[in-house]
Amino acid sequence: MTILASTISAEKKNLRACLLCGIVLPYKHFLSEGCPNCETLLQISASEDLVQECTSPIYEGLLAVMQPTESWVAKWQRINRFVGGIYAVRVQGQLPEEVIEQLSSRGVQYRPRDGTMDD
Repeated sequence: MTILASTISAEKKNLRACLLCGIVLPYKHFLSEGCPNCETLLQISASEDLVQECTSPIYEGLLAVMQPTESWVAKWQRINRFVGGIYAVRVQGQLPEEVIEQLSSRGVQYRPRDGTMDD
């Protein structure tokens, strides 16, 4: 078993996906460091409530992306401007309305990753 596979299987019950970008990380990572793509927008680190509200333990499919800018799959999933990592294809749930309003006021259009919004 590879290091990545053993890490994923050991942490699987504690993994969560960011509702904004879809990156999948352990709950503790979101709590201690936030989301590597969205922390400047969501500011979830050190807040258990925000980690719970802005991430989800329910997601479908996983993509391993090493070079997002060069990957057609990353472009298709709208993650080509994010850091390399493990991403969920779909994430169940949506950000709270107040977070969506904050994003909108900063010029960021929220697109749910649960498959409810067509491109």
